[in-house]
This record gives sequence, structure tokens and C-alpha cells, in this order.
Amino acid sequence: MDPIPFDEGRLVTATAGRDRKRSFVVIGVPEEGYVLMADGRTRRLDHPKKKKTKHLRPSPIKMDQLAVLRAENRLKDSDVRSFLAAHGFDPEQPLCKED
Repeated sequence: MDPIPFDEGRLVTATAGRDRKRSFVVIGVPEEGYVLMADGRTRRLDHPKKKKTKHLRPSPIKMDQLAVLRAENRLKDSDVRSFLAAHGFDPEQPLCKED
């Protein structure tokens, strides 16, 4: 089985850091081993989180319309929140400070 790539629109879950167990959408790949991700609430599109891919678990779920919306300059934080909510991920999830 091939590993799931970290490409634009991919749904990922953080496995380390203060945002562990939270779900995000990859909105960019600036360099090898890193991604830019947003959830539309705490990490907005205008200030995405840069994170190492080794601290993320990719999902087979992908936001296919992300590239189209970005090309047309119509991508909004509400689109990302709606996508996460539609796939069962709570956009209101708190930051994980302690387990």
C-alpha cells in the first residue's frame, strides 16, 4: 500500500504539539517535509500553521475544490470549517494542553 501524500487539500491530524488530535486541511507545501495547514478558526487562511509532516497523520479524505477556489481567489475560512464539519471533525475543538 502506497503512503498517502501530503498535497494541497489533504485532511491531516496533528500527532504532536499543542494542536495534537486536531484536524486541519493542507493549504500549501512550501518545502519538502513541511506543510502549511489551516482549520478556519484558530489557524486561518491568512496565517496558516507551518508544521513538519512527521508530526502529522494524513487522511485519504481530500478537499478537491480547494485548488479551484484558490485559483478563483474565493477560498474562505468558512469553506475550510464547513469541509471539516462535513467529515465529522469539530471545528470548535479546543487546543490540547493536557491529556
